[in-house]
Amino acid sequence: MTEQESVPVAGGTERQAGPVARSGFIFSVSNYHTVVEETSGTQRDTALETVFYHTDSVRFVHWRQFSGAKPTVVLSGFITVLTFVTGLSNLSKGTPPLDGPLATVLPGATAYAQFAGVIFAFLLGVLTLGLQRRKRVAWYGTVGVLPGLALLPLITFRTTDIPMLVLVLLTLPLLVWNRRQFDQSLDLSPLQIAALSSIGGVGMYGTVGSFALRGQFTGLETWPDAVYYVIVTIATVGYGDITPVTAEARWFSLSVIVLGTGAFTAGVGSLVVPAIESRMAAAVGNMTASELTLLEDHVLVLGYGDLTESLLDELAADVDVVVVTPDTDVATRLEDEAVNVLTDDPTDEAALRAAQIGAARGVVVGTRDDARDVLAILAARKANPDVRIVAAANERKHFDKLQEVGADEVISPTAIGGRILGRSVLGKSTGSLFETDTDADGGTGPES
Repeated sequence: MTEQESVPVAGGTERQAGPVARSGFIFSVSNYHTVVEETSGTQRDTALETVFYHTDSVRFVHWRQFSGAKPTVVLSGFITVLTFVTGLSNLSKGTPPLDGPLATVLPGATAYAQFAGVIFAFLLGVLTLGLQRRKRVAWYGTVGVLPGLALLPLITFRTTDIPMLVLVLLTLPLLVWNRRQFDQSLDLSPLQIAALSSIGGVGMYGTVGSFALRGQFTGLETWPDAVYYVIVTIATVGYGDITPVTAEARWFSLSVIVLGTGAFTAGVGSLVVPAIESRMAAAVGNMTASELTLLEDHVLVLGYGDLTESLLDELAADVDVVVVTPDTDVATRLEDEAVNVLTDDPTDEAALRAAQIGAARGVVVGTRDDARDVLAILAARKANPDVRIVAAANERKHFDKLQEVGADEVISPTAIGGRILGRSVLGKSTGSLFETDTDADGGTGPES
């Protein structure tokens, strides 16, 4: 083609294409090929990176599952059982062996080896229950008791005591590592505080009074004798080895019996009644306080809707799930299916905090009411600003509203269902079903 060449155009006419027109045409074609090649190269590179160079790290071992608060509580329980067995074994021997390096150094090593195991077992049993509820005072108590328990194998140095020492040395670092997980205060009701205080007050009254009147008792001479007398008197055991011999001492003993049994009964009642209430709550499909405090790295499902069953099937094998719903019938049915349920209002921040939203991996909001979903998203975002929230929009017109109130991603089940029907009726593959357009806000909507 010469510089002055005829170029065919629409309608069959021709026009002369000068150098400028010709060079412009060549420039356009060249740019077109360049853009196509660059786009193709970029897509090819992206595909290769997707296949061979993963940017997301894949964990082969989730160390948090082995070093979190829950494994720490389990280890404490193992130590409690092992300590009790060891203590019974030492008691049955009469005089346990003292072959450890501390046997000749620690005063009272024989009595320590004989009785410490059982005493520590009962203490650790109570403290482990406190750790289960994430109580801070139980954490302090356990950290103080475990070093004392570690002395027992170093005194006896029996082969059967070595596993207990290993567990203690393993549990102490885990307690320190997870110290912030045990942050719950000991929330006692006024009745419980009064009852426990009365028990302590009666104990002090009986101990000090009996020691002051020790001349009017047979077999009571020291402070340990006074403590022993008060305990057997309040427990209404009365072995008869310590007896009052004067009228004043008898009246004093009667006062200890009346006040002690009354305080003990009130104290036990104040502690047992809340436990019974928790069991009754569990009977109607509600998680107990101790079960709630054990939640960690779980997924909260706020409300119950048409998608909940399939959602639970998808998540059950990978993560703990807790459903928060005000419907007691639904809660009871889910409880029968071994699903964690909290019967409460999913739009209430207090309920979400009780469900440990602060330790949750994510939140799913998907009821049959978009307006209620908005309130649930607002409550969840306020209770934990950093948690990931995924919502399901029942109507497409509410898609943007759910995003605006704080949902990280919004799914439209109806749009996805329509696309499945459309592809199926045309015989198309549904492999690219979830290829969606992501808008500027980060939400996922239906394909246009």
